[in-house]
Amino acid sequence: MKTSDKPREECAVFGAGLTVDEAAGVVYNGLLALQHRGQEGAGIAVAHTNRISCHKDVGLVSEVFSGDAPERLPKGKTAVGHTRYSTTGGNSKENVGPFVTDYLTGRIAVSHNGNITNAKEIREKLGQNGLQFSATSDSEIVSSLIAYCITKEQWTLPGVIKAAGLLKGAFSLAVASGRDKLIAVRDPNGFRPLCLGRNAEGYAVASESCALDVCGFEFVRDVRPGEIILIENGRLTYQEVKLTEKEYGRGLCIFEYVYFARPDSVIDGLSVYDARYNMGVALAEEYPVDADVVCGVPDSGLEAASGYSAKSGIPLMSGFVKNRYIGRSFIYPTQTQRDSAVRQKLNPLAANIRGKRVVLVDDSIVRGTTSEKIVRSLKSAGAKEVHMRVSSPPFRHACHYGTDIDSEENLIANKMSLDEICHAIGADSLGYISIDGLKKSCGKCALPFCSACFTSGCGTARAKKNVLEAVSS
Repeated sequence: MKTSDKPREECAVFGAGLTVDEAAGVVYNGLLALQHRGQEGAGIAVAHTNRISCHKDVGLVSEVFSGDAPERLPKGKTAVGHTRYSTTGGNSKENVGPFVTDYLTGRIAVSHNGNITNAKEIREKLGQNGLQFSATSDSEIVSSLIAYCITKEQWTLPGVIKAAGLLKGAFSLAVASGRDKLIAVRDPNGFRPLCLGRNAEGYAVASESCALDVCGFEFVRDVRPGEIILIENGRLTYQEVKLTEKEYGRGLCIFEYVYFARPDSVIDGLSVYDARYNMGVALAEEYPVDADVVCGVPDSGLEAASGYSAKSGIPLMSGFVKNRYIGRSFIYPTQTQRDSAVRQKLNPLAANIRGKRVVLVDDSIVRGTTSEKIVRSLKSAGAKEVHMRVSSPPFRHACHYGTDIDSEENLIANKMSLDEICHAIGADSLGYISIDGLKKSCGKCALPFCSACFTSGCGTARAKKNVLEAVSS
């Protein structure tokens, strides 16, 4: 049963290549900063003395590495970590990254963010060549393909380049080898973010710059689409764009700015905070309304609410108190309790909304179930009117690149008109940001965007290539 009415993203990666044996601790701290990208599993693999040791399990980072577990990780100069939200494969320890794969002359560990659209073809061909799989996620296939190609190429970097050239879809990778090498790869479209940081002890790569900040690394730059970076013994020794075949019309997933990323991150030259603030400004321009207060739905609606307030002149006030201590342990054994789950996490602040006309700003509406409960809770707390404003366009299409969007027949925008959605969620008016307004809000991003979940779908036909011969060549 789907317990959240929000799109969720595949996972996060973090890698450290240092001159000192502190990589495991750095990666642990980096994963804590990236926990928002995946809460179903976590793991860290450490390269040390030509070996790789890995500890991973289902749960939050603090649960997987509870007690003195972080201190018990091996000392090493190179490590990669992963937080997982499952969009392919079930939620089990076997599907949590990093994936460690042995090959003829060594061992690698791979952390992967994204979805591989030709994973089935690669898996079948590798199986024909004698490789066996213990998990059901794309990430294991990526790790096995890299190990296979390293064996063929007889060297780590050429093997990674060969493997990355065979992958289609979304992939940001952090690869550790047992010889103190850290390799970072970003797919040619730049679907998912990946950035590079540096400090006195070496380099780190992360899904978001906020993780570099909290770990004491100076942000250097974003990894370019199609780029491969090699860090050896804490020194950057290779950086080059090697992957150039792109899928027409694709680019960075625009929902990174709408919802996925932390507001203190900068992705491809654009502050996530600024992008969300601009979305609120655009909403105020496109859907003005007479109201008394503007409230954002915590957390990703708060910045857009600030922008709406500033542009409209309507005061910004806190509309909810968020319970931050429920987490994964809160369960809903009956339907009645499931119906009240939203209020358990977001309780309206009646003192700020009673008798008021409220502009409610949220990041998205997927099936409409959560929005209906939030609107109803505000009116139950005394709001006179609730005018819903959404900082993403209506979802109409599924995604094959790592964003977990419900099946198209369950998307409320495919079942109802705007007026019908407004009535279904109980709002007094409803406005979605236009696709042009969204793109304008993110206009300072250095990359083009993939917005196909709003506009045209993410079909995989153009993403596929016959890899059966290519893997063997």
